Amino acid sequence: MVKPPALRPGDTVGVVAASATVEHEHLERGVGVLTALGYKVRVSKHALDRDAILAGTDRDRAEELAAYFADPKIRAVFGARGGYGCGRLLPLLDFAAFARTPKIFLGFSDATFLLNVIVEKSAMVCFHGPMVAMDFARGLTRRSLDHLVRILSGETRSFELDAHETVRPGTAEGELIGGCLSVVVAMLGTPYAPRFDGKILFLEDTGEKAYRIDRMLVQLRQAGVLDRVAGIVFGAIRPVDGSESERALIARFVAEQTADLRCPVLFGIDAGHGTENLALPMGARTMLDGARRRVLFMDAAVS
Repeated sequence: MVKPPALRPGDTVGVVAASATVEHEHLERGVGVLTALGYKVRVSKHALDRDAILAGTDRDRAEELAAYFADPKIRAVFGARGGYGCGRLLPLLDFAAFARTPKIFLGFSDATFLLNVIVEKSAMVCFHGPMVAMDFARGLTRRSLDHLVRILSGETRSFELDAHETVRPGTAEGELIGGCLSVVVAMLGTPYAPRFDGKILFLEDTGEKAYRIDRMLVQLRQAGVLDRVAGIVFGAIRPVDGSESERALIARFVAEQTADLRCPVLFGIDAGHGTENLALPMGARTMLDGARRRVLFMDAAVS
């Protein structure tokens, strides 16, 4: 697995809108945070475009993402926001070319499409974490911001996160894949679906009713995915309107759909929607320890 070069103060971060439309004010606030961290920032010229609900045409968004990966002056590419749209870009991108110019890619939510395909087809570590016109604009906690900077600079080589609950006991080790549950499910049956065998599957989501979470877990189960992974770790799964009854149903459905698995299942690390959204290195070696309710990211280093 290729590790991208570390990001240092003074390096240029490229911000690309690969999904839904972006609000100018939110983008400016997020860029301000990056500038305060000491990075130079280049925002893609189409970042504020609007094509229905998308941030510009598929072709423009794909070309800008590819151009930012190819540009040697840009040391990292950060997503502007999620929503919807990344999946439409996959046939338009040359992921082998991404591997020839490795650099940090950071995003989550709808960017789950890109994260998994970069890991699979570019064989490159990338990062599930905060986005510029979303989390950065709203304000990251000091813990989340420090964690991100240390990982992307190479200062943090490995780290542990606590889970709230062990759903299934045991230990497991493998490369980390996954992200937003609804996007992972949407990738099934396509040429871009991750290879799940022996991997640690990370899942999170937001704004979904409990029955829809169950439906997606059932689909993963019936597709054979849950029997093929080495382990599963859930981040936040935030129910519609924060309903406690829905939250309890989601917990029940997660337990039911994983009850007879042979692999460990942990629930509730601070990653994804509605949490501190601590950055995770996708494609990096990861170990689950059910007895300690710990997830160890063993080699989160950039090069």
